[in-house]
Amino acid sequence: MINTMTLSYDPPQVAIPQTVRLSFESLKYSTQSAAQPVRLLGTDCLIKPHVTLAAHTSFRVGGPAQWYVTPQRFAELQASFEWAQAQALPITLLGAGSNLLISDRGLPGLVISTRRLRQNQFNLSSGEVTVGAGEPLPRLAWQMAERGLQGMEWAVGIPGTVGGAVVMNAGAHGGCTADYLVNAHVLLPDGTTKILTPQDLRYRYRTSALQGKNWLVTQATFQLQPGFDPATLTDLTNQHYKHRRTTQPYHLPSCGSVFRNPIGHKAGCLIEQAGLKGYQIGGAQIAERHANFILNCGNAVASDIFRLIQHVQQQVEQRWSLNLETEVKILGDFQAL
Repeated sequence: MINTMTLSYDPPQVAIPQTVRLSFESLKYSTQSAAQPVRLLGTDCLIKPHVTLAAHTSFRVGGPAQWYVTPQRFAELQASFEWAQAQALPITLLGAGSNLLISDRGLPGLVISTRRLRQNQFNLSSGEVTVGAGEPLPRLAWQMAERGLQGMEWAVGIPGTVGGAVVMNAGAHGGCTADYLVNAHVLLPDGTTKILTPQDLRYRYRTSALQGKNWLVTQATFQLQPGFDPATLTDLTNQHYKHRRTTQPYHLPSCGSVFRNPIGHKAGCLIEQAGLKGYQIGGAQIAERHANFILNCGNAVASDIFRLIQHVQQQVEQRWSLNLETEVKILGDFQAL
C-alpha cells in the first residue's frame, strides 16, 4: 500500500546545506521513526516508506520498496543518495521500470526513481541534445523528429527512459544508444559525479560497463544530424512506431523483450520452435504474437513470470544447448517462491 501525505501531517524535515556535498551524518532514525515519510527541507521531495512498486514497472508486478523517492532536481537526487548512505541502506535505481522484474517480496533500502529528471536542452544548429535521465525515449524520439534532428527515430517504440537506454545500450530498427551518445553524467554513491564517454561505457549488445554498478545516470548528451525536414522525420518515426505496435504485443503488461538474442540466433524464434507460444504459468503467458514477450494476463505475480523465464531457459537449453540470457533485469529475492 502506498503511504500518502495528509494536509494535517508534518513529516520530519531534513535541512539541506547550500553546498554540493550534503551531509546526513546526524540522521540516525530509530525503527519507530523510520515508518514516517522524510521531507528534504526546502523541497517538495519526500522519501516515502513501504511504496508498492507494481505500479512503477511495466510488468505491473512487484512488492514494496522499503523507502521510495522521486527527486526532480540534482540537489534532491544527491541528497537522497546521502540519506541512504547515512542509514546504511542499499540503493536501487528505477527509471521507467520497463526492463525490470521485481520480486513479490519487494526491495530493501531506498529505491530512487528518475522519472522526474527531465530537463532538456536542444541545439538546433549543431544537433547536440542534452536530456535528463527520466525523459521517456518515445517522447524524445518525437521531439527530435519535430525539430528536424535526424538519428533517434528508432527509439519511438522503446518503453524506457534515457537513463535506462544509456545503461542497457537500448536499440531497435538498426540503431542503438551507442551510435549517438556523446557522453553521460553519472552520480556515484559517494556523491561525486563523472562524465563518461561511449568508450568509458564499453558498449556491447544491450549492455554497458554501468550494469551491476550503483552509478546513476543523471543526464545524457546525444549528437544528431540537424537540418532535416521535420515532416519527413515525423513520418519515418511514425512508421517505426506502427511497426512495433503491429509486430509486438502491447495490449497487456510486459517488459518488452525478455531474452537477449544469442549469437547467430533470434531468441523469439528459438522459443517459438520449442513450442512455447501461449505457454502459461499462473497469470504469466508467453505471447502468441511474439515469443520473446511474456505477458501479465491480469493476475500474474512476479514469481509466475520468474518461473516462466526459468522454464523457457530450460527448454531451449535442452533442445539446442543454448543459454538464453535475460535482457530483463531481475531484482529482489525469488528463492523458494
